[in-house]
Amino acid sequence: MRLRFVLVPWVFSITGCRSGEGPPPVGKIPEVVVTQSGVEMVSIPAGRFLMGSRQGQDDEQPVREVWVEAFLIDRTEVTQEQYAKFARPDPSHFKGPDRPVEQVSWADAALYCNKRSRAEGLQPCYDEETAKCHFEANGYRLPTEAEWEYACRAGSNGAYSFGDDVRLLKDHAWFAENASKQTHPVRQKRPNAWGLFDMHGNVAEWCNDVYDKSYYKHGPTKNPRGPVDGDKYVLRGGAWNATANACRSAYRVGEDPGFQDACFARDAIGFRCVRRAPDK
Repeated sequence: MRLRFVLVPWVFSITGCRSGEGPPPVGKIPEVVVTQSGVEMVSIPAGRFLMGSRQGQDDEQPVREVWVEAFLIDRTEVTQEQYAKFARPDPSHFKGPDRPVEQVSWADAALYCNKRSRAEGLQPCYDEETAKCHFEANGYRLPTEAEWEYACRAGSNGAYSFGDDVRLLKDHAWFAENASKQTHPVRQKRPNAWGLFDMHGNVAEWCNDVYDKSYYKHGPTKNPRGPVDGDKYVLRGGAWNATANACRSAYRVGEDPGFQDACFARDAIGFRCVRRAPDK
């Protein structure tokens, strides 16, 4: 099934870079840049990492070494204040300017990326008639699944960015055990080793990739960008209502892009943006 839809506001209505072989050492935060829109982004260097988990679910296997190019990624999930600058009125259930925006369909997230790109004079990545992503554009887009996990792990190989001790998750994430059934302002929990906040918990984050349970078995290992066709998109990171298991770095789930037959609560879904690293 080929996924096609028009990226218009009413479509899913809802009520420093280096070229080394691996990431920089854990604990060394890459360069933080501030965009024209005032959003902090972290400059993630190109590198290799082990994607997936041998102890995880079937769709997280086989574990494979993946290489990704350098990119910039938002330091936090897109907040309601940031979303309101370029998109429609805030759709979030849990209101607060510093809380992550939620109840955002995949299409609305892509539209936000395009609007933010145009506001900064950058080339939009998404074709608003076909939803195709033009990766060669210099504007904003959703992260690929590989980019997301690489950024989340920040050089680590454990179940979480901080290791395997699930008892430490409460220090790094808002999830079912400590979130009091709601989202929370970003930046309140400890960032990962690369200075990224809420990669675990708070809201689950849309990725650019179409979801395929068996993609790891046949996908490329250099800049994987997901299948061409499908009826679901990837969500990563867990959320305020997620179990500790669902907050793992390798955990992945496919979700309907417009919330029809959604398995995740709408108010548990948000996103963050990435863009291609500027040429040096």
